[in-house]
Amino acid sequence: MNLNSSRSTPRDYLRILFRHKIVIIITLIAITVTTYIGLELKTPVYEAHVKMLISAQKQIDSPYYKDLSSAYKDTKIALTQAEIVTSTHVLERAVKALKLQERPFDYEKNFYTPLKAQLTDLKTKWLANLKTIWPVNSEPKESEIQQEPQDMVSEQEQEQKRKQEYRLWIATENLRRAVNVEPIRDTDLFTITVNDFSPDEAAMIANAVSRSYIICDLEQQLAELQLQYEDKHQLVLQLKDNIDKMNDNLSGVSLSYIESIGPATIKIVEQAKKPFVPIGINKHLTLALASFMGIFLGIMFAFGLDYIDHTFKSSQDVELFLNLPFLGSIPKGRLNGTTLIKDINQINPYTQFYKHLADQIYFSMKNKKLKSIMITAASPLEGSTGITANLCHYLSKKAGRKAIIIDTNLKSPAIHKIFNIPENPGLSNVLEGEISFEEAVHNLGHNLSVLPAGKTSLDSTLLLDSTSMINVIRAAKERYEFVFVDYADLKDFQDAYVLSSYLDGVVLVVNEGKTRCHAVKTLIAPFEEGKSNMIGVILNNRTFVIPKIIYKRI
Repeated sequence: MNLNSSRSTPRDYLRILFRHKIVIIITLIAITVTTYIGLELKTPVYEAHVKMLISAQKQIDSPYYKDLSSAYKDTKIALTQAEIVTSTHVLERAVKALKLQERPFDYEKNFYTPLKAQLTDLKTKWLANLKTIWPVNSEPKESEIQQEPQDMVSEQEQEQKRKQEYRLWIATENLRRAVNVEPIRDTDLFTITVNDFSPDEAAMIANAVSRSYIICDLEQQLAELQLQYEDKHQLVLQLKDNIDKMNDNLSGVSLSYIESIGPATIKIVEQAKKPFVPIGINKHLTLALASFMGIFLGIMFAFGLDYIDHTFKSSQDVELFLNLPFLGSIPKGRLNGTTLIKDINQINPYTQFYKHLADQIYFSMKNKKLKSIMITAASPLEGSTGITANLCHYLSKKAGRKAIIIDTNLKSPAIHKIFNIPENPGLSNVLEGEISFEEAVHNLGHNLSVLPAGKTSLDSTLLLDSTSMINVIRAAKERYEFVFVDYADLKDFQDAYVLSSYLDGVVLVVNEGKTRCHAVKTLIAPFEEGKSNMIGVILNNRTFVIPKIIYKRI
């Protein structure tokens, strides 16, 4: 994140997306999979419609039917059809005709999706295991055993009757929830809608409910006729015959258009047909929208994470936040911080980056007439020691410049491990006056020399902040063209500050994605106030997240 930049390029945005691509992918997968599971856990429901007409035709002139046509035109009267259609009398007739009360309580299970069926089976097995662990006592009580056989038979019959009534009530209530009645605006029409897990059953139930409703209407007309005529009157007999025919057709099977019209004041305009597509949102469209939302949220998370991440991630971050020159970068790879590149002529990403970095430092030192620089890190494990070793190694071999590396990290030295030389004697022995500068230096050939740290029991600050240290730096400058001083990190601020006062400049190493910008700003503030020459910054463990094929085209 360019903390001080108000201008961003397409590369900056792509860098954020590719850097946090795992977050985007995980978000996409999580939302898509969650949506898919949610869709699979929902049992498909089918909806069938019957279109009804309030015709107000009647078998008898009565005050009720005289005003029927005008009354039914009123919307409020049309809305009352919903209450009549969903009445217990109408629904129970349809339930009994289709034997819906005989449906198992887990009727929905027959239409489960494969995923929901598997999860239900797992739940059933888990509950069965619980029952084996905590068995339920199902043995009859002693009072039940001592009852007379006749009493037991009577109670069983009553219990069976109660169960049948209960199942009928459950089936009726389930049907009531599945039925919906909606008037069609500005018409005498209304629709009866029935939902069911089976498309065939949905159509049959819708037809049965509509016919049961017509039977209810015919029964009302029959009651009106019987008030004026005898039971053997032609109109009464004709109406009874019509009721019997409608009862015979309560199975829900589609009838001919003439049969479905009937003599009632409520007529069937359009019978229910088998639906082929379940109601609800389209699965494919929902998954597509979920995928789009997953990508969108993933991108938002990526930019959010980048916004709260105040570490160095690019050369622009270094230059804009620290206001220091960017000298170069070392890519993240298989080489660790203590690996020496022995064949500098080999063409690979590491040698190319070190070549560029060495050229930058060489020209910077030459133009500013610098001979001695300290390379240090902002925090431990930044890899400054390995960079110092490889830079000096490259300059001495490739550029043919006489150079020396001085390891001033007296607490945890590492230079001797990289070059595979003895740690002792070294700098500490020279500072304590045990040996001379020349005796402690290891000449490795190819214009490269190393002065290891050595071993000491004295405080490092006392040794480094001494006249002897000044003499060591002076002697190194007299004998070598370039003097590279390796110091581990700036956590021991006092030692680093003392060393910087003896040298011509300081090069700082920061780790991409780990070193925090504000922390580095605080660390280098005393050096800048003390007039130390901050030459520039090296970005270590740099990653190039944008693929080359895309990077070259933007």
